[in-house]
Amino acid sequence: MITNEAPATDELGLVNQRQIEHRATWMALIYTEMSQAGINPEPIIRRAIRRCGRIQGEGFKQRCGDASDCREFSRVFLPDISVKTFAMHPINAEQDSLAVDFHYCPLVTAWQKLGLSDATCALLCDMAMDGDRGIAEVMGLTLDLHETIAQGFPACTLRFHHGKNA
Repeated sequence: MITNEAPATDELGLVNQRQIEHRATWMALIYTEMSQAGINPEPIIRRAIRRCGRIQGEGFKQRCGDASDCREFSRVFLPDISVKTFAMHPINAEQDSLAVDFHYCPLVTAWQKLGLSDATCALLCDMAMDGDRGIAEVMGLTLDLHETIAQGFPACTLRFHHGKNA
C-alpha cells in the first residue's frame, strides 16, 4: 500500500508540487487513453521521457563546473525548490556518487487522485524515472533506484554513481 503525504512547505513549494501533479496527470491520462485504444503505451512513453531526461541532462552538464564530479551534479540537479517539493533528505554528495532519498512524490499524488491502482502507480513511476535515467546517462552516471514510494516504500532511494554497480 502506498503512503505518500505532502510535507509542509512554503507557497513556492506548493506551486511546484501542483505543477508536477499536473504533468503527472497528463502522463497518466495519455497512458490510460492509449491503453483503452488498444495501443501499448509503455515503450512510447518510456522513449519520450528518456529523451526529455537527456535534454535536461545536457543542460545540467553545461551548468556543472566539473561534470564528472557528483558534488557539482548535486548542485545543479537538486536546487532548493526541488529539495522542498520532494522532501529530499538525506542528500549525500561525494565526488563519485550522489545518494538522495525523496520522501514525497507529487506524481504519485496525482495518480492516486485519478484512482489508479498501486500497480499502475508503480509502473507509471518506473516510466517517469526514465527521465532520471536519461539525465544519468548524459552525465556519465549510473542510476540505481532500489525503492520507490509507488512500490509502497517510505521513500524513493536514488543512487547516482560512476561505474556499473553500487
